[in-house]
Amino acid sequence: MELYLRGDIEQAWGDSDPFQEVEKLQGDIYRNKEGRVTLQTQINGKSFFVKIHRGIGWKEIFKNLLQLRLPIIGASNEFAAAEKLAALGVDTLTTAAFGKKGINPAKQHSFILTDDLSNTISLEDYCADWKNNPPSFAHKKALIALLAKVSRIMHGAGINHRDYYICHFLLEKNSLADLSSPQCYLIDLHRAQLRKKTPQRWAIKDIAGLYFSAMDIGLTKRDCLRFIKIYSGQASLKNLNVSFWRAVNDKALALYQKDHGQPSPCEKWW
Repeated sequence: MELYLRGDIEQAWGDSDPFQEVEKLQGDIYRNKEGRVTLQTQINGKSFFVKIHRGIGWKEIFKNLLQLRLPIIGASNEFAAAEKLAALGVDTLTTAAFGKKGINPAKQHSFILTDDLSNTISLEDYCADWKNNPPSFAHKKALIALLAKVSRIMHGAGINHRDYYICHFLLEKNSLADLSSPQCYLIDLHRAQLRKKTPQRWAIKDIAGLYFSAMDIGLTKRDCLRFIKIYSGQASLKNLNVSFWRAVNDKALALYQKDHGQPSPCEKWW
């Protein structure tokens, strides 16, 4: 068994079994399927989000494996990814409690409780009208730089997200007082993978997903090249791994075609 309780949660639950306390939590349910429930809840008047994994069963595990997908069997990856990203200086989920018990992956019981990032707006919602009402150049440049930096740190540390879209970045509203210095939290880490080094194909998948999710907000080719330079850590575009970025571009364009049934409004980079 693995268990972590922050001081406020340890005090709230006392000597009770944390796994039983988690199951008593009630609130607004955001997801309840495939052995996982996600809900917003209150503990001593403070808002939290909790994900409870109750085991997905061998049938679901084999189904995922046959589809060449890694099954999500518990909260361990999300906990580990959040802790590592925070240690790297990336704004992300703050874990208040985590627990895991059971060896059988099909029946493993686990949970992760995180602080509610209440004063935020997803980048998907925040940028939705950019095409019609563009932001200032400095603000857009700052956000692009932030996402490129987070992506570079994450992949450089051996983490890939697997659900890497702008909707999974939450913009802190208080940071909008200074548009040149936005603050975003990276969330939904339950599918994240942690290794010593991020395989190129998974880095491509992440960046392509991020680009695909931002294709309707009015990005220009210059915006994309700015992201590429920062992510690559190159002062010039001459030394880029062009095959990597072609793969990112092609995958993002294909995702858009598949999802929207029409070509992307964004042009090819090369």
